[in-house]
Amino acid sequence: MAGSSSHVIQSLAVNSAIAVAKGIAAFFTGSGAMLAEAIHSASDCINQILLLVGIKQIQKPADEKHPLGYGRSMYFWSFIVSLMLFTGGGIFSMYEGLHKISEPEAVENVMLGIGILAFAIILEGSATFSNIKELNIRKKQKGFFQYLKDTKDSDLVVVFGENSAAVVGLVLAIISLILSYVTGDSRWDGIGSLLVGIILVLVAIFLGFEIKSLLLGESGDPEITDSAKKLVSKYENIQDVINIITVQQGPGEVMLAMKIKFKNISSDLLVKDINDFEKELKILHPEIKWSFIEPDLYS
Repeated sequence: MAGSSSHVIQSLAVNSAIAVAKGIAAFFTGSGAMLAEAIHSASDCINQILLLVGIKQIQKPADEKHPLGYGRSMYFWSFIVSLMLFTGGGIFSMYEGLHKISEPEAVENVMLGIGILAFAIILEGSATFSNIKELNIRKKQKGFFQYLKDTKDSDLVVVFGENSAAVVGLVLAIISLILSYVTGDSRWDGIGSLLVGIILVLVAIFLGFEIKSLLLGESGDPEITDSAKKLVSKYENIQDVINIITVQQGPGEVMLAMKIKFKNISSDLLVKDINDFEKELKILHPEIKWSFIEPDLYS
């Protein structure tokens, strides 16, 4: 989780600087798209603080009330962030865009606005590129977008979603400012704000559905199940895997439950095989924090 925390902190620092710059530009230009972007960046700052709260909470040790720990709190806070992105960023930007289209206002100091947006693109782009590098390391052999769909590290995916949406939004804001300046029609500025809002809403919906699955109790990576089944073949006293269940309890935390058909052996040998099996499986997959194996004689 240390790596994820560093990416959240980096994005928080970047978005804080950008939010201030965009707010200044929105004040001097009167641009609706610029105001939408300033609100978006300020909302991102709040979101990243919430993610840091989640990262802090999952470090709490398991207790009597939460015997499997607090890993899922990361998914709760990630879901709250997706809601914030939907309302605080997307809906407001769409409202501001529709308002500017219906009641257009002149956009001033366009070059100042473009300069600040270009500065913001450099910062957001560097943060997004850093996220992509980390995702490429973690995805291993998986396709990039397939990994985004399958990954259990909700905090990193949320940060990447925010940053990539911000880059696209900044490009749209620059285009809308230029079109407003060239055509003399400030409704282009409102269109830019509307498009920014639509992108944020779509990203928020994607994140919301992905995190909802994790909140409900998604299975662990299929590789864990495959490894468990292959490992069973090494033990001559194990005849079959009757059932196996994995549950993702948080980023990097999996609970595994198995029912295994054993030969009719002594209890001492049975216990030894189960303990050895668990140790080997956890070496292969350190993310398995809890394992519960039930022996049986019948399938």
